[in-house]
Amino acid sequence: MQEVFAILKFRLLFELLLDLKMNHFNFYRCCLLSARITICVSIPLLAIILSERPTAAQTKSSPVSSEVDRNRLEVIEELSESLANDLLELSVAVRNRDLLLTADFFPAGIVAKPFPSRPTAIINQVKWIGNHGWETSEKSPLITPAGESKSTGKAFLQDWKEFLAHFSDIEDARFKVKEANFDRTAKIVVGAQQPTAVIGATGRARIAFYVIGRDTAGKREWARGTFWANVRADKNNHWQFDSFDLINFDSLVAEKDLFSEVAVPAGLGAVIPGFGTPENSGFVWHGAAGGDLNNDGWIDLFVVGTNRNYLYLNDQKGGFRDASDEAGVKITATGSAPLIFDYDNDGDADVFISAVGQQMLFENRFKQTGKLEFNDVSLESGVAKDAIGFSAVAGDVNGDGRLDVYVASYNRYGQITPDSWFRATNGTPNLLFISQTDGSFREEAEKWGVNDKRWSYAAEFADINSDGKIDLYVANDFGEKAMFINQGDRFVDEAETRGVLDSGNGMGVSFGDYNNDGRLDLHASNMSSTAGNRILTRLFPNSSAKDNVLKKLAAGNNLFENTGDGKFKDVTAEVGGFSGGWAWGGGFIDFDNDGWEDIYTPNGFISGKSMKDT
Repeated sequence: MQEVFAILKFRLLFELLLDLKMNHFNFYRCCLLSARITICVSIPLLAIILSERPTAAQTKSSPVSSEVDRNRLEVIEELSESLANDLLELSVAVRNRDLLLTADFFPAGIVAKPFPSRPTAIINQVKWIGNHGWETSEKSPLITPAGESKSTGKAFLQDWKEFLAHFSDIEDARFKVKEANFDRTAKIVVGAQQPTAVIGATGRARIAFYVIGRDTAGKREWARGTFWANVRADKNNHWQFDSFDLINFDSLVAEKDLFSEVAVPAGLGAVIPGFGTPENSGFVWHGAAGGDLNNDGWIDLFVVGTNRNYLYLNDQKGGFRDASDEAGVKITATGSAPLIFDYDNDGDADVFISAVGQQMLFENRFKQTGKLEFNDVSLESGVAKDAIGFSAVAGDVNGDGRLDVYVASYNRYGQITPDSWFRATNGTPNLLFISQTDGSFREEAEKWGVNDKRWSYAAEFADINSDGKIDLYVANDFGEKAMFINQGDRFVDEAETRGVLDSGNGMGVSFGDYNNDGRLDLHASNMSSTAGNRILTRLFPNSSAKDNVLKKLAAGNNLFENTGDGKFKDVTAEVGGFSGGWAWGGGFIDFDNDGWEDIYTPNGFISGKSMKDT
């Protein structure tokens, strides 16, 4: 039955699966063609999908009614995706200032007020970030001599052109369909290679847009807005806006630059082979770690690549020197993520590498020889255990003064399917290496109760309940996250009772004191999905991420505030919302040195040649 496939042509499920992590698996081997809605799914996988409906305990709103016209829902979402794909072309056109292509979306008869193209004064919003609104230019061609507004696509584009002229440089522009409804007569082209509307289809959509770049003064700016539009599929194969009704529109402006991209001049501009090439065909991530490896007081970098390791020594002048060869780590085995720590307490930093296969440990001999060189001590130290190691973290679990190592272990996606999308328990067991007095390690995850098998991505140690013993938080991808409380000789998972049982697709965790109250708070990176939220709003209009697990899977990152009694409160919505896209690791760091910890979240996924191709 392994080669038996069922065709799942229900766009509501497909887009949710695609954006909520399902192309972790080798759907590339199936019939996913660019933004094609048909996807081949094995029968066992389809059975799991159908079994993952929210229960009454997981959603307060009723599941989709049997009276709902599912065929029509599919058509609506195909129309939505067709519109979304066209708006990606508009996004590229705006980014490239291609007014000719942009004009395809604004017909002569558009009903619209003048587009506000003149910035208002910048008002400080928070720290080094300012905010300004936009107002209509007196020169707008949409303003008649009598002060009334008129509507033409050409005039609207003149306003849009003036708005773009505010940017000396455009890094990115994007239009996203937040909500869309279509007339009953609107139809799709059956059998099209990608979602395509029949000419003449009409509807109404709420669309978010943003432009990121630098203004004419060179300040970094993020202009963002939302508008309602009546949309129509025109004969030129583009959706067009028959109306444009702006809901909100403003800009954030950075008064100063905190960071500049200097990888190449700093000596860190290594380029790994493109994904899918023979040199980089595996679905394994590669990370980096910072630490002082040669005891000169400056932070160095250890990076694991696809076919080699990189050791960059800080030259104390703002650059780095590749010392991989002389340190003996270039051609040694590589893995997924390095961990820099002093495992043998000899005063220099060693390197542990989590890996898909055997875990690795490289002993730094700098203290003994005065020369930076590493010995592979994986076998004699006892860490050469098999796992799908995606990351590792160090901490003194038993309070003996020696650092222990915890490895977050995933599973072989494409070969193994999670037995649940948010409560999976068929990952590979995590590892806990307890340091011994002779410098070796003993694997004791099961003994300590932390051999979690919920497709773990990342973990972090912290003394959560201030009892002097370090506890452990584990970010699981297809399983609920865990908060293991240290009892002295074992851990107990108390995530639910402490308020951090997060079902999101977790890929990162970080502790920090975001509100400066002296207590450690918790940030967990998950995933967010515009398309997933759009679909779920149709299916569950009266529910939220707090009472609907599917909406939680599309909601994004979480921030949990430590309430001081050993418990946490989810303050994500109150503090701002953290929709980081396909979010990975990152965490707390005080960017601007003002004494308040900020949050950084890297995000993204493997992309094809087209913006339509994930």
